[in-house]
Amino acid sequence: MTEKRQQGSRREFLKNTGRAAAATTILSSASHVHAAEDNSIRVVLIGCGGRGTGAAANALSVNNGPTLIGLADVFEKNLNSTYASLSGNEKFSSKVDIPEENKFIGFDAYKKAMDLLKPGDVVILATPPAFRWVHYSYAIEKGLNVFMEKPVTVDAPTSARMLEINKKALEKNLKVAVGLMCRHCPARRELFDRIQNGEVGELTMLRAYRMAGPTGSAAAPPNDGSLAELMYQIKHFHGFLWLSGGAVSDFLIHNIDESCWMKNEWPVSAIALGGRHYRGDNVDQNFDTYAIEYTFADGTKLMVDGRTIPGCKREFASFAHGTKGLAVISTASHWPSKARIYDGHNFDKEKLTWETPPEPQENNPYQVEWNDLINAIREDLPYNEVERGVMASAVTSMGRMAAHTGQEITLEQFMKHDHEFAPGIENLTLDSPAPLQANAEGKYSVPMPGLVKNREYL
Repeated sequence: MTEKRQQGSRREFLKNTGRAAAATTILSSASHVHAAEDNSIRVVLIGCGGRGTGAAANALSVNNGPTLIGLADVFEKNLNSTYASLSGNEKFSSKVDIPEENKFIGFDAYKKAMDLLKPGDVVILATPPAFRWVHYSYAIEKGLNVFMEKPVTVDAPTSARMLEINKKALEKNLKVAVGLMCRHCPARRELFDRIQNGEVGELTMLRAYRMAGPTGSAAAPPNDGSLAELMYQIKHFHGFLWLSGGAVSDFLIHNIDESCWMKNEWPVSAIALGGRHYRGDNVDQNFDTYAIEYTFADGTKLMVDGRTIPGCKREFASFAHGTKGLAVISTASHWPSKARIYDGHNFDKEKLTWETPPEPQENNPYQVEWNDLINAIREDLPYNEVERGVMASAVTSMGRMAAHTGQEITLEQFMKHDHEFAPGIENLTLDSPAPLQANAEGKYSVPMPGLVKNREYL
Protein backbone atom coordinates (compact mmCIF):
# COMPACT_ATOMS: atom_id res chain seq x y z
CA MET A 1 0.00 0.00 0.00
CA THR A 2 1.35 3.39 -0.93
CA GLU A 3 2.17 6.01 1.69
CA LYS A 4 -0.46 8.30 0.16
CA ARG A 5 -3.20 5.70 0.64
CA GLN A 6 -2.04 4.97 4.19
CA GLN A 7 -2.18 8.65 5.06
CA GLY A 8 -5.67 8.87 3.56
CA SER A 9 -6.82 6.00 5.74
CA ARG A 10 -5.31 7.63 8.83
CA ARG A 11 -7.14 10.89 8.10
CA GLU A 12 -10.42 9.03 7.68
CA PHE A 13 -9.79 7.20 10.94
CA LEU A 14 -9.26 10.45 12.83
CA LYS A 15 -12.39 11.98 11.32
CA ASN A 16 -14.31 9.04 12.69
CA THR A 17 -13.28 9.74 16.29
CA GLY A 18 -16.18 12.15 16.47
CA ARG A 19 -18.68 9.62 15.18
CA ALA A 20 -20.97 7.63 17.43
CA ALA A 21 -19.03 4.82 19.08
CA ALA A 22 -22.26 2.85 19.39
CA ALA A 23 -22.61 1.85 15.75
CA THR A 24 -22.52 -1.92 15.42
CA THR A 25 -22.40 -2.14 11.64
CA ILE A 26 -21.42 0.00 8.68
CA LEU A 27 -23.96 0.21 5.87
CA SER A 28 -23.05 -0.70 2.33
CA SER A 29 -24.90 -0.38 -0.96
CA ALA A 30 -22.68 -2.71 -2.98
CA SER A 31 -23.54 -5.71 -5.12
CA HIS A 32 -24.77 -8.66 -3.10
CA VAL A 33 -22.76 -11.69 -2.00
CA HIS A 34 -25.14 -14.39 -0.76
CA ALA A 35 -24.71 -17.81 0.71
CA ALA A 36 -24.90 -20.67 -1.76
CA GLU A 37 -28.16 -21.12 -3.71
CA ASP A 38 -29.27 -23.96 -1.42
CA ASN A 39 -28.92 -21.52 1.51
CA SER A 40 -26.17 -23.66 3.01
CA ILE A 41 -23.14 -21.97 4.56
CA ARG A 42 -19.77 -23.60 5.03
CA VAL A 43 -17.07 -22.38 7.39
CA VAL A 44 -13.37 -22.94 7.99
CA LEU A 45 -11.36 -22.06 11.08
CA ILE A 46 -7.96 -20.37 10.82
CA GLY A 47 -6.25 -20.56 14.23
CA CYS A 48 -7.10 -23.53 16.44
CA GLY A 49 -6.47 -22.06 19.89
CA GLY A 50 -8.99 -21.81 22.69
CA ARG A 51 -10.75 -18.75 21.31
CA GLY A 52 -10.86 -20.13 17.78
CA THR A 53 -12.35 -23.37 19.04
CA GLY A 54 -14.91 -21.41 21.04
CA ALA A 55 -15.85 -19.26 18.05
CA ALA A 56 -16.29 -22.35 15.88
CA ALA A 57 -18.49 -23.92 18.55
CA ASN A 58 -20.67 -20.79 18.58
CA ALA A 59 -20.89 -20.85 14.78
CA LEU A 60 -22.00 -24.49 14.82
CA SER A 61 -24.56 -23.72 17.53
CA VAL A 62 -26.54 -21.31 15.35
CA ASN A 63 -29.93 -22.75 14.38
CA ASN A 64 -29.67 -23.99 10.81
CA GLY A 65 -26.11 -22.74 10.97
CA PRO A 66 -22.98 -23.53 8.95
CA THR A 67 -21.03 -26.74 8.52
CA LEU A 68 -17.34 -26.75 9.49
CA ILE A 69 -15.29 -28.23 6.66
CA GLY A 70 -11.66 -27.20 7.29
CA LEU A 71 -9.05 -26.30 9.89
CA ALA A 72 -5.71 -24.48 9.69
CA ASP A 73 -2.98 -23.81 12.24
CA VAL A 74 0.79 -23.81 12.55
CA PHE A 75 0.68 -26.42 15.33
CA GLU A 76 -0.65 -29.89 14.56
CA LYS A 77 -1.38 -30.45 18.25
CA ASN A 78 -3.73 -27.46 18.33
CA LEU A 79 -5.50 -28.57 15.18
CA ASN A 80 -6.04 -32.11 16.46
CA SER A 81 -7.29 -30.84 19.82
CA THR A 82 -9.81 -28.54 18.14
CA TYR A 83 -11.03 -31.30 15.85
CA ALA A 84 -11.49 -33.70 18.76
CA SER A 85 -13.35 -31.09 20.80
CA LEU A 86 -15.76 -30.08 18.03
CA SER A 87 -16.35 -33.45 16.41
CA GLY A 88 -16.92 -35.01 19.82
CA ASN A 89 -19.61 -32.55 20.87
CA GLU A 90 -23.00 -34.24 20.51
CA LYS A 91 -24.72 -30.87 20.18
CA PHE A 92 -23.26 -30.16 16.75
CA SER A 93 -20.98 -33.05 15.76
CA SER A 94 -23.19 -33.64 12.71
CA LYS A 95 -22.09 -30.22 11.43
CA VAL A 96 -18.39 -31.14 11.53
CA ASP A 97 -17.33 -32.61 8.20
CA ILE A 98 -13.55 -32.43 8.03
CA PRO A 99 -11.67 -35.19 6.21
CA GLU A 100 -7.93 -35.47 6.81
CA GLU A 101 -7.15 -33.67 3.56
CA ASN A 102 -8.97 -30.58 4.88
CA LYS A 103 -6.60 -30.15 7.82
CA PHE A 104 -3.73 -27.80 7.00
CA ILE A 105 -0.50 -26.96 8.85
CA GLY A 106 1.86 -24.06 8.14
CA PHE A 107 1.95 -20.35 7.42
CA ASP A 108 0.22 -20.88 4.08
CA ALA A 109 -2.46 -23.10 5.62
CA TYR A 110 -4.90 -20.19 5.74
CA LYS A 111 -4.98 -20.05 1.95
CA LYS A 112 -5.52 -23.79 1.58
CA ALA A 113 -8.40 -23.72 4.07
CA MET A 114 -10.09 -20.71 2.48
CA ASP A 115 -9.69 -22.28 -0.95
CA LEU A 116 -12.20 -24.94 0.21
CA LEU A 117 -14.93 -22.29 0.37
CA LYS A 118 -17.16 -20.59 -2.16
CA PRO A 119 -18.04 -16.88 -2.21
CA GLY A 120 -20.60 -16.24 0.51
CA ASP A 121 -19.20 -18.85 2.89
CA VAL A 122 -17.54 -17.86 6.20
CA VAL A 123 -13.97 -17.93 7.47
CA ILE A 124 -13.10 -17.57 11.16
CA LEU A 125 -9.84 -15.65 11.69
CA ALA A 126 -8.60 -16.51 15.19
CA THR A 127 -4.81 -16.51 14.92
CA PRO A 128 -2.72 -13.98 16.88
CA PRO A 129 -3.79 -10.53 15.63
CA ALA A 130 -0.45 -9.80 13.97
CA PHE A 131 -1.65 -11.95 11.06
CA ARG A 132 -5.14 -10.47 10.87
CA TRP A 133 -4.62 -8.07 7.96
CA VAL A 134 -2.85 -10.75 5.92
CA HIS A 135 -5.65 -13.28 6.33
CA TYR A 136 -8.39 -10.67 5.91
CA SER A 137 -6.92 -9.58 2.59
CA TYR A 138 -7.13 -13.10 1.22
CA ALA A 139 -10.66 -13.60 2.57
CA ILE A 140 -11.86 -10.50 0.71
CA GLU A 141 -10.10 -11.64 -2.46
CA LYS A 142 -12.04 -14.92 -2.19
CA GLY A 143 -15.35 -13.14 -1.57
CA LEU A 144 -15.82 -14.66 1.89
CA ASN A 145 -17.80 -13.43 4.83
CA VAL A 146 -15.61 -13.14 7.92
CA PHE A 147 -15.65 -13.51 11.66
CA MET A 148 -12.40 -12.15 13.11
CA GLU A 149 -11.34 -12.18 16.72
CA LYS A 150 -10.21 -9.10 18.60
CA PRO A 151 -7.94 -7.22 18.68
CA VAL A 152 -7.93 -6.35 15.01
CA THR A 153 -4.58 -4.53 15.05
CA VAL A 154 -1.67 -3.87 17.42
CA ASP A 155 -0.03 -0.76 15.92
CA ALA A 156 -0.77 2.31 13.81
CA PRO A 157 0.39 1.17 10.35
CA THR A 158 -1.68 -2.01 10.48
CA SER A 159 -4.67 -0.01 11.75
CA ALA A 160 -4.50 2.21 8.68
CA ARG A 161 -3.96 -0.84 6.50
CA MET A 162 -7.03 -2.63 7.86
CA LEU A 163 -9.20 0.41 7.13
CA GLU A 164 -7.91 0.49 3.58
CA ILE A 165 -8.39 -3.25 3.09
CA ASN A 166 -11.90 -3.06 4.50
CA LYS A 167 -13.01 -0.72 1.72
CA LYS A 168 -12.95 -3.73 -0.61
CA ALA A 169 -15.12 -5.72 1.80
CA LEU A 170 -17.66 -2.89 1.81
CA GLU A 171 -17.60 -2.70 -1.98
CA LYS A 172 -18.34 -6.43 -2.17
CA ASN A 173 -21.03 -6.22 0.53
CA LEU A 174 -19.27 -8.90 2.58
CA LYS A 175 -20.54 -9.47 6.10
CA VAL A 176 -17.76 -9.03 8.65
CA ALA A 177 -18.01 -9.53 12.42
CA VAL A 178 -15.40 -8.62 15.02
CA GLY A 179 -15.28 -10.54 18.30
CA LEU A 180 -16.07 -7.63 20.62
CA MET A 181 -19.12 -9.59 21.67
CA CYS A 182 -20.19 -7.29 24.53
CA ARG A 183 -21.79 -5.03 21.89
CA HIS A 184 -24.24 -7.85 21.18
CA CYS A 185 -25.32 -8.28 24.80
CA PRO A 186 -29.07 -7.42 25.08
CA ALA A 187 -28.68 -6.15 28.66
CA ARG A 188 -25.87 -3.79 27.72
CA ARG A 189 -27.79 -2.60 24.69
CA GLU A 190 -30.70 -1.61 26.89
CA LEU A 191 -28.29 0.07 29.30
CA PHE A 192 -26.77 2.02 26.41
CA ASP A 193 -30.21 3.26 25.39
CA ARG A 194 -30.98 4.30 28.95
CA ILE A 195 -27.69 6.17 29.30
CA GLN A 196 -28.23 7.96 25.98
CA ASN A 197 -31.74 8.86 27.12
CA GLY A 198 -30.29 10.61 30.17
CA GLU A 199 -31.19 8.22 32.98
CA VAL A 200 -27.81 8.72 34.67
CA GLY A 201 -27.44 12.33 33.51
CA GLU A 202 -24.35 13.62 31.75
CA LEU A 203 -21.48 11.14 32.05
CA THR A 204 -18.65 12.59 34.13
CA MET A 205 -16.36 9.57 34.60
CA LEU A 206 -16.07 5.93 33.60
CA ARG A 207 -14.09 3.17 35.34
CA ALA A 208 -13.01 -0.24 34.09
CA TYR A 209 -11.10 -3.05 35.81
CA ARG A 210 -9.61 -6.38 34.91
CA MET A 211 -7.60 -7.28 37.97
CA ALA A 212 -6.98 -10.99 38.44
CA GLY A 213 -4.40 -13.43 39.67
CA PRO A 214 -1.50 -14.52 37.47
CA THR A 215 -2.60 -14.99 33.89
CA GLY A 216 -0.49 -17.78 32.52
CA SER A 217 -1.17 -16.95 28.89
CA ALA A 218 0.34 -13.48 29.36
CA ALA A 219 3.61 -14.90 30.68
CA ALA A 220 6.30 -16.71 28.74
CA PRO A 221 8.87 -19.04 30.28
CA PRO A 222 12.32 -19.18 28.71
CA ASN A 223 12.58 -21.08 25.45
CA ASP A 224 13.96 -24.51 26.36
CA GLY A 225 15.04 -25.13 22.79
CA SER A 226 12.30 -27.61 21.96
CA LEU A 227 10.78 -25.14 19.51
CA ALA A 228 12.30 -22.84 16.94
CA GLU A 229 12.26 -19.24 18.15
CA LEU A 230 9.42 -18.16 15.87
CA MET A 231 7.20 -21.08 16.87
CA TYR A 232 8.03 -20.61 20.55
CA GLN A 233 6.87 -16.99 20.41
CA ILE A 234 3.68 -17.90 18.57
CA LYS A 235 2.92 -20.55 21.19
CA HIS A 236 3.23 -17.84 23.89
CA PHE A 237 1.83 -15.05 21.72
CA HIS A 238 0.17 -13.12 24.56
CA GLY A 239 3.64 -12.44 25.92
CA PHE A 240 5.03 -10.74 22.81
CA LEU A 241 3.97 -7.33 21.55
CA TRP A 242 4.48 -7.97 17.85
CA LEU A 243 2.07 -10.89 17.92
CA SER A 244 -0.73 -9.75 20.23
CA GLY A 245 -0.13 -6.25 21.54
CA GLY A 246 0.43 -7.94 24.90
CA ALA A 247 -1.86 -8.10 27.91
CA VAL A 248 -3.40 -4.66 27.37
CA SER A 249 -4.57 -5.31 23.83
CA ASP A 250 -5.87 -8.79 24.52
CA PHE A 251 -7.33 -8.58 28.04
CA LEU A 252 -8.39 -4.95 28.54
CA ILE A 253 -9.91 -4.24 25.12
CA HIS A 254 -13.39 -5.48 26.05
CA ASN A 255 -13.65 -3.19 29.08
CA ILE A 256 -12.26 -0.26 27.12
CA ASP A 257 -14.61 -0.88 24.21
CA GLU A 258 -17.78 -1.24 26.27
CA SER A 259 -16.96 1.89 28.25
CA CYS A 260 -16.36 3.94 25.09
CA TRP A 261 -19.62 2.55 23.73
CA MET A 262 -21.56 3.86 26.71
CA LYS A 263 -19.87 7.25 26.33
CA ASN A 264 -20.68 7.05 22.61
CA GLU A 265 -17.23 8.44 21.74
CA TRP A 266 -13.61 7.44 21.42
CA PRO A 267 -11.06 9.14 23.70
CA VAL A 268 -8.65 11.63 22.17
CA SER A 269 -5.65 11.06 24.45
CA ALA A 270 -4.18 8.84 27.15
CA ILE A 271 -1.63 8.90 29.94
CA ALA A 272 -0.69 5.73 31.77
CA LEU A 273 1.70 3.95 34.07
CA GLY A 274 2.61 0.37 34.83
CA GLY A 275 5.40 -1.88 35.95
CA ARG A 276 6.91 -5.36 36.20
CA HIS A 277 6.99 -6.94 39.64
CA TYR A 278 7.14 -10.67 40.42
CA ARG A 279 8.60 -11.95 37.19
CA GLY A 280 10.27 -15.20 38.21
CA ASP A 281 11.78 -16.82 35.13
CA ASN A 282 9.25 -15.31 32.73
CA VAL A 283 10.72 -13.47 29.77
CA ASP A 284 7.59 -11.95 28.20
CA GLN A 285 7.26 -8.22 27.42
CA ASN A 286 4.21 -7.43 29.57
CA PHE A 287 3.84 -5.26 32.63
CA ASP A 288 2.09 -6.85 35.60
CA THR A 289 0.12 -3.68 36.30
CA TYR A 290 -1.41 -1.06 33.99
CA ALA A 291 -3.29 2.10 34.94
CA ILE A 292 -4.57 4.12 31.97
CA GLU A 293 -6.35 7.47 32.09
CA TYR A 294 -8.19 8.19 28.86
CA THR A 295 -9.58 11.66 28.11
CA PHE A 296 -12.54 12.31 25.81
CA ALA A 297 -12.98 15.51 23.80
CA ASP A 298 -15.25 17.07 26.46
CA GLY A 299 -12.76 16.28 29.24
CA THR A 300 -14.57 13.24 30.63
CA LYS A 301 -12.20 10.58 31.92
CA LEU A 302 -12.11 6.80 31.55
CA MET A 303 -9.89 5.14 34.15
CA VAL A 304 -8.74 1.60 33.27
CA ASP A 305 -6.84 -0.63 35.70
CA GLY A 306 -5.30 -4.00 34.82
CA ARG A 307 -3.34 -6.31 37.10
CA THR A 308 -2.14 -9.93 37.00
CA ILE A 309 -0.60 -10.40 40.44
CA PRO A 310 -1.59 -13.17 42.90
CA GLY A 311 -2.88 -12.33 46.37
CA CYS A 312 -4.42 -8.96 45.44
CA LYS A 313 -7.99 -7.69 45.23
CA ARG A 314 -9.76 -9.02 42.16
CA GLU A 315 -12.24 -7.08 40.07
CA PHE A 316 -13.55 -7.56 36.54
CA ALA A 317 -16.12 -4.85 35.83
CA SER A 318 -16.94 -1.54 34.15
CA PHE A 319 -18.90 1.45 35.49
CA ALA A 320 -20.24 4.78 34.19
CA HIS A 321 -20.85 7.73 36.53
CA GLY A 322 -23.24 10.52 35.59
CA THR A 323 -24.68 13.65 37.16
CA LYS A 324 -27.73 11.66 38.28
CA GLY A 325 -26.22 8.34 39.27
CA LEU A 326 -24.18 5.24 38.55
CA ALA A 327 -24.52 2.67 35.76
CA VAL A 328 -23.02 -0.79 36.10
CA ILE A 329 -21.94 -1.88 32.62
CA SER A 330 -20.58 -5.28 33.61
CA THR A 331 -19.89 -7.21 36.78
CA ALA A 332 -17.51 -10.10 37.41
CA SER A 333 -16.63 -11.02 33.82
CA HIS A 334 -18.06 -10.39 30.37
CA TRP A 335 -21.36 -12.20 30.92
CA PRO A 336 -23.86 -12.08 32.47
CA SER A 337 -23.42 -8.32 32.62
CA LYS A 338 -25.93 -7.76 35.46
CA ALA A 339 -26.36 -4.23 34.10
CA ARG A 340 -28.15 -1.83 36.43
CA ILE A 341 -28.55 1.83 37.39
CA TYR A 342 -28.42 3.49 40.82
CA ASP A 343 -29.57 6.89 41.96
CA GLY A 344 -26.33 8.32 43.34
CA HIS A 345 -22.87 6.79 43.21
CA ASN A 346 -23.03 4.05 45.83
CA PHE A 347 -24.22 0.49 45.35
CA ASP A 348 -27.23 1.19 47.51
CA LYS A 349 -29.99 -1.39 46.91
CA GLU A 350 -32.54 1.08 48.18
CA LYS A 351 -31.60 3.43 45.33
CA LEU A 352 -31.58 0.84 42.54
CA THR A 353 -33.66 2.41 39.76
CA TRP A 354 -33.28 -0.24 37.05
CA GLU A 355 -31.69 -3.64 36.61
CA THR A 356 -31.75 -6.12 33.80
CA PRO A 357 -33.77 -9.26 34.56
CA PRO A 358 -31.92 -12.59 34.81
CA GLU A 359 -30.07 -13.11 31.54
CA PRO A 360 -30.98 -16.42 29.86
CA GLN A 361 -28.35 -18.57 28.20
CA GLU A 362 -29.61 -17.62 24.76
CA ASN A 363 -28.55 -14.02 25.52
CA ASN A 364 -24.89 -15.02 25.93
CA PRO A 365 -23.17 -12.46 23.66
CA TYR A 366 -20.62 -15.02 22.45
CA GLN A 367 -23.54 -16.80 20.82
CA VAL A 368 -25.63 -13.74 19.95
CA GLU A 369 -22.84 -12.24 17.83
CA TRP A 370 -22.85 -15.38 15.71
CA ASN A 371 -26.63 -15.47 15.46
CA ASP A 372 -26.47 -11.86 14.24
CA LEU A 373 -23.77 -12.59 11.65
CA ILE A 374 -25.47 -15.64 10.17
CA ASN A 375 -28.79 -13.80 10.08
CA ALA A 376 -27.14 -10.90 8.23
CA ILE A 377 -25.73 -13.34 5.68
CA ARG A 378 -29.03 -15.14 5.14
CA GLU A 379 -31.09 -11.94 4.98
CA ASP A 380 -28.42 -9.96 3.11
CA LEU A 381 -28.38 -7.24 5.75
CA PRO A 382 -25.60 -4.61 5.84
CA TYR A 383 -23.05 -5.89 8.37
CA ASN A 384 -19.45 -4.76 8.81
CA GLU A 385 -17.84 -4.22 12.23
CA VAL A 386 -14.26 -3.67 11.08
CA GLU A 387 -14.08 0.11 11.51
CA ARG A 388 -15.31 -0.16 15.09
CA GLY A 389 -12.91 -3.06 15.68
CA VAL A 390 -9.99 -1.01 14.39
CA MET A 391 -11.02 1.96 16.53
CA ALA A 392 -11.25 -0.14 19.69
CA SER A 393 -7.93 -1.82 18.92
CA ALA A 394 -6.15 1.49 18.23
CA VAL A 395 -7.52 3.20 21.34
CA THR A 396 -6.38 0.21 23.41
CA SER A 397 -2.93 0.31 21.79
CA MET A 398 -2.77 4.05 22.48
CA GLY A 399 -3.16 3.28 26.19
CA ARG A 400 -0.47 0.61 26.04
CA MET A 401 1.85 3.01 24.22
CA ALA A 402 1.31 5.65 26.91
CA ALA A 403 2.21 3.16 29.65
CA HIS A 404 5.23 1.74 27.85
CA THR A 405 6.74 5.12 26.92
CA GLY A 406 5.69 7.17 29.95
CA GLN A 407 4.34 9.90 27.65
CA GLU A 408 0.94 11.41 26.99
CA ILE A 409 -0.25 10.05 23.65
CA THR A 410 -3.04 11.52 21.55
CA LEU A 411 -5.05 9.42 19.13
CA GLU A 412 -3.83 11.67 16.33
CA GLN A 413 -0.21 11.06 17.35
CA PHE A 414 -0.79 7.35 17.61
CA MET A 415 -2.35 7.05 14.17
CA LYS A 416 0.51 9.03 12.60
CA HIS A 417 3.15 6.82 14.23
CA ASP A 418 5.22 4.82 11.76
CA HIS A 419 6.33 1.99 14.06
CA GLU A 420 5.12 -1.38 12.76
CA PHE A 421 5.99 -4.33 14.99
CA ALA A 422 6.33 -6.95 12.27
CA PRO A 423 6.79 -5.56 8.74
CA GLY A 424 6.92 -8.34 6.17
CA ILE A 425 4.91 -10.73 8.32
CA GLU A 426 3.08 -11.94 5.23
CA ASN A 427 6.31 -13.62 4.08
CA LEU A 428 6.96 -15.73 7.19
CA THR A 429 7.54 -19.47 6.81
CA LEU A 430 8.16 -22.23 9.33
CA ASP A 431 11.89 -21.67 8.81
CA SER A 432 11.86 -17.86 9.18
CA PRO A 433 13.61 -16.08 12.04
CA ALA A 434 11.31 -14.43 14.56
CA PRO A 435 10.73 -10.67 14.09
CA LEU A 436 11.80 -10.29 17.74
CA GLN A 437 15.12 -11.73 18.84
CA ALA A 438 16.28 -12.58 22.36
CA ASN A 439 19.56 -11.26 23.70
CA ALA A 440 22.51 -13.44 24.74
CA GLU A 441 20.77 -14.18 28.06
CA GLY A 442 17.61 -15.38 26.33
CA LYS A 443 15.63 -12.29 27.31
CA TYR A 444 13.66 -9.85 25.19
CA SER A 445 13.32 -6.09 25.06
CA VAL A 446 10.90 -4.80 27.67
CA PRO A 447 9.17 -1.42 28.06
CA MET A 448 11.37 1.25 29.66
CA PRO A 449 9.12 4.30 30.30
CA GLY A 450 10.96 7.59 30.05
CA LEU A 451 14.08 5.99 28.60
CA VAL A 452 12.57 4.61 25.42
CA LYS A 453 9.84 7.03 24.36
CA ASN A 454 9.08 6.34 20.75
CA ARG A 455 9.64 2.94 19.22
CA GLU A 456 10.65 -0.58 20.11
CA TYR A 457 8.66 -1.17 23.29
CA LEU A 458 5.33 0.37 22.40
